[in-house]
Order: sequence, then structure tokens, then C-alpha cells
Amino acid sequence: MTYNRFAYLYDELMKETPYHQWVDFVVRQIEKYGVKAETILDVACGTGELSIWLAEAGFRVSGVDLSEDMLAVAQAKAAERGHAIQFFQQNMAELEGFDSLDVITIFCDSLNYLQSEEEVVKTFQHVFEHLHSNGLFMFDVHSIYKMNNIFRNGTFALNEEKISYIWQCYEGEWPNSVEHDLSFFVLEDQTGLYERFDELHFQRTYTIEQYKQWLQNAGFEVLEVSADFSDQSPEEHSERIFFTARKK
Repeated sequence: MTYNRFAYLYDELMKETPYHQWVDFVVRQIEKYGVKAETILDVACGTGELSIWLAEAGFRVSGVDLSEDMLAVAQAKAAERGHAIQFFQQNMAELEGFDSLDVITIFCDSLNYLQSEEEVVKTFQHVFEHLHSNGLFMFDVHSIYKMNNIFRNGTFALNEEKISYIWQCYEGEWPNSVEHDLSFFVLEDQTGLYERFDELHFQRTYTIEQYKQWLQNAGFEVLEVSADFSDQSPEEHSERIFFTARKK
């Protein structure tokens, strides 16, 4: 999934996103499992907001994203906020060229944008190759419940002075997948008129057991599966599933 104009609206649309909760989760898991962690690779880093939060927490951070536009925003924002974060344009399923890292993360349900099982498997394999022994891999995904009961056939909307959207969700081609059809209306300062543009996003998820099997096949030890930023195991109505795995 590549973002074009959407990249320059992303931070405005995500201004209520609880980035501190992802940072707290990372710190908590590092401490819980006794990992000496200095370096973090933030995969699917988008506009770099979480990368910057992680840098502000004291980690040496690099970021990877598929979108050139997202990375342009990330680089400018990191420089403005005084952080020397390196950002690289790569597909997470083809991750390459990094020295061994202490922690790799894929947050904000970014893994769900991969369109095939093969891509997920390749991503796990490449993450494994780029971690130190005992390094941690942490990621989150949408639950099957959220895909099928909240997103599917749902309509969401935002109506603000400078930006509005209509977001419609449809059942995807594959089981537990969704197509997000978004129409944005953005106020142009120069003309005072609203300009419309459209985006189509695809997300797909799998069972917890399937993710665990793929992790184990890649060589990971699955340390913990939790839900919704808590330490609790997933329940029927959990929406965001977190995985913590360690390179053996």
C-alpha cells in the first residue's frame, strides 16, 4: 500500500492516536523479558510519529516505510524536532541491509496491509534475520472480530472545518479481509474551495494461532499474546492483538 496525498493529511487525521501507549508497551516488554535494548527499527513507520516518540524515550531509532511521501514527511518532522533518525524506503516483506538490531516493531496494524500469506511469512523471516539473538519482535494486528464485526459493512465519517471524510468498509476478497473506501474533502487555502480525493485501502488478518505458527516457523519463540495495550489475553471482543516474540 502506497500513500500519496494522504501522507500529507495523515498526522491531522491521526492526531488523537495514543502513540504513548505503543511506547509504554515497548518499554514494558523490554523490561519484562530482560532485554538490553538500544536500537529499534520501526517498520511501516509512516510519517515517523511513533519513531520520534521512541527516540524521545531514549532509543536509537531507524524507520522503514513503503511510501516515499510518508518518509518525506517523517524526515522533515524528525529534523524539526531535533532527532537524527534515518528513514529508508523498503517493503517490509523485503527488509534488507540493517545491522543486527535489539528490537523490531510493526505497529498501528500495518502488517494487515500485506495482501498475501506469503508476504507475512517473508516479513517474519526478514525480521528474524535482522535481530540479535534474544532480540524482540513486537507487532499488533486487527482481530478477526474487529474485521468482521466493526469494519465490515461499516460507515464512518469526520466533519471538520478544514477536512472531512466518508469512510466505507466492504468485505474483501479473502476471509477476514476488508476494503476501506475513503473519500476526503480538503479545504484549499488559496481558493477557499474543497477538493475531493479518494483512497482505497485493503487489510487482511488471520487467526492468532496462524500468526503464532508463522512466527515459530521463522525461528521465533512466542513470548506473549495480549490485547488492546493491556497485559490481558485476547477475549472474544478484543480489537487489537499484540504479539511479543524473541529470536532464539
